[in-house]
Amino acid sequence: MLRCSSCRTYLCSRCTYRTCGQQAGPPWRSGNSRSAGGWVDRVFYVLRPRLLFDSRCLTTYTETVTDARLISREGSNIVVQQEVAEKKRRVRTVLGEHSLDAIYLKTQSNFCWLTGGGLNVVGITMETGVAGLLLTPEREYLICSNIEVPRMRDEERLEEQGYQIHAFPWYDDQEASLVRELAGGNAIGADYPLAGTVNVSATVNPLRYSLTEWEVERYREVGRLTAAAIEDAAATIRPGDRECMIVGRLAERLWAERLDYITTFCAADERIADYRHPIATDRKIEKRAMLCVNARKWGLIISLTRFVQFEPVSAELRRRYDANVRIDCGMMANTVPGKPAVEAFRRGLQLYAETGFPDEYRLHHQGGSIGYVGRDYKVNQNTTEVVQENQGFAWNPSITGSKSEDTILATTGGPLMLSPPVTFPTMKIEVDGCAFVRPDILIM
Repeated sequence: MLRCSSCRTYLCSRCTYRTCGQQAGPPWRSGNSRSAGGWVDRVFYVLRPRLLFDSRCLTTYTETVTDARLISREGSNIVVQQEVAEKKRRVRTVLGEHSLDAIYLKTQSNFCWLTGGGLNVVGITMETGVAGLLLTPEREYLICSNIEVPRMRDEERLEEQGYQIHAFPWYDDQEASLVRELAGGNAIGADYPLAGTVNVSATVNPLRYSLTEWEVERYREVGRLTAAAIEDAAATIRPGDRECMIVGRLAERLWAERLDYITTFCAADERIADYRHPIATDRKIEKRAMLCVNARKWGLIISLTRFVQFEPVSAELRRRYDANVRIDCGMMANTVPGKPAVEAFRRGLQLYAETGFPDEYRLHHQGGSIGYVGRDYKVNQNTTEVVQENQGFAWNPSITGSKSEDTILATTGGPLMLSPPVTFPTMKIEVDGCAFVRPDILIM
């Protein structure tokens, strides 16, 4: 039997897709969906009610989300408290193991993680936020300037999470002295450079990797929203549109769901092959386009890429794209909790060679762990990290002129797809015992 990449079981019945041989596939895909055995007629797409769907599968998926009570942080304070308590426990293990009196966390990633999806930024590109969380063995404090206090109290509701707020005047920066005063000792760790502290990022950051059950449900929602936004924006592309216009449309769709766009790429025609990091320009699109995004909500980041074509796909492009997807799926299938992450990377290199592109991996990194940072670490031959249960990964193998990228969650039951195709044509592929449904090129 084959495992479904979108759920933890061999028979997919509680996920975004529903594999059911007794049902017919969505009719709008009949002319533009492919698989090794022909048209994909065993997969249902239920992410948007406006599309055709299997109502039983949609109900199951909705119930899964509702049970978690955490798609929105509003009205779910009890569950948030449970999540936050677990994370505080993890942080305090570092205190004991490293003989620290306190730990001060202020980066966006750690603040979002520790508060169950809170925000501590003014500029979305800032790595360090505007408020910090100080944890001692017995107490928790929020430290910030007087500017941030009202919003932290009213919207982030950190006092309800047990934090005592200590503010300093914006015109008299007393942050470092407050940290030392409240820490109750001189052995203080921090996740960013701060006078009088020891940087403990390398120890604290891995605490985020294994997501809680509540984070998993939020992450699935972020993936659904991001995939819907990028595919909706991609479907609006027309010859003559400028790359920057397309990124603007994508940004509009992301912000409509309160998703931050961390990174966006858009490439027209030969720029897809010329540049691995094609930042958007005012170049007009003629025959094809690539659109990529890293989008964030509740601190959790999703990475994915989609392609649009305005002419038939050439045999060479088809060979490259299909090879790319196979490599990507092979890496996903070998991202297994308890196994070294480098094993997935090595499987990718094997597939590069098997598909006829042995040296293409040298031209760009292959991706790696993802979650509250775009890539917690990029995997290469020297990576020593071990894959954890419920850890996010976004592999992004590329062959000149093509790329494959989506975000998964590593689970003992197989890779859980977080950003499955919503409205795009699809291709079905089996690699190393896992069955995947992946986005194909959208031909307009």
